[in-house]
Amino acid sequence: MFRRSIYKNPAQLRAMVEPGLITEEALAGVRALIRPGVTTAEIDAEASRIIVARGAESNFKLVRGYHHTTCISVNEQVVHGIPGARVIEPGDIVSVDCGAQFKGWNGDSAITVVVPDPERPELVARREELSRVTEGSMWAGIASFATARHLGDVGAAIQGYIEAQGPSAVSGETYGILREYVGHGIGRKMHEAPSLFNYRTPDPGADVRPGLVMAVEPMVTAGGEETFIEDDDWTVSTIDGSDGSHWEHSVAVHEGGIWVLTAPDGGAAGLAPFGVTPTPIA
Repeated sequence: MFRRSIYKNPAQLRAMVEPGLITEEALAGVRALIRPGVTTAEIDAEASRIIVARGAESNFKLVRGYHHTTCISVNEQVVHGIPGARVIEPGDIVSVDCGAQFKGWNGDSAITVVVPDPERPELVARREELSRVTEGSMWAGIASFATARHLGDVGAAIQGYIEAQGPSAVSGETYGILREYVGHGIGRKMHEAPSLFNYRTPDPGADVRPGLVMAVEPMVTAGGEETFIEDDDWTVSTIDGSDGSHWEHSVAVHEGGIWVLTAPDGGAAGLAPFGVTPTPIA
């Protein structure tokens, strides 16, 4: 049986830059749209408009049985929320996951946005802290690619960052890391081998070496890590009702270093606190 290597050559890595930037542009567009009164369907439509305008297509719509450009998860929903008639409200914590396929190559990324609510500043602060910790753990994982020998080192860096935050300084809540949903390779398909666990595992995992492209996506809760799938057969929500946050970037390892494909600066701003400087793909 033919088996494609999980490692890409330099030309293939270069081909993945554009779909990554298209994905980033779509998320930048929807970020500006997330506010009270807007429906998740309207947010999804804006992402679709941007991706199509760039000559690409939604790779989410290529997933069997899924018919939307994004997944939009609100509050206790962590991932895979389906866009629809739900109206964004003040104080909501909203995660948007999006991807684009361009000339046969894929990008995949996710952001979390906390909607302002002057009436509930403590709620907003708690949710912003959850998002900050989740985003920081993603960057810790990405930064570790600069020195990691195996994917297990990356998972350990993600979990280590979350543990180092301790209980929330705002609410005292501890953080949970989803176990059943993990990061993944990306390339000709949005989801490829190998898997990237967001926590420590006994298995060291695949070698980290030039040509490896991974979607790093910690999914963190402000409580327990146990989840269930809602009646729509897609939306993943916490059993204890705690809030969820999801951040994701696609990152390439190449001969010159690492480059975040779904960030316009290659990840420079996010990696700076970790002392890592990304290098463009030659």
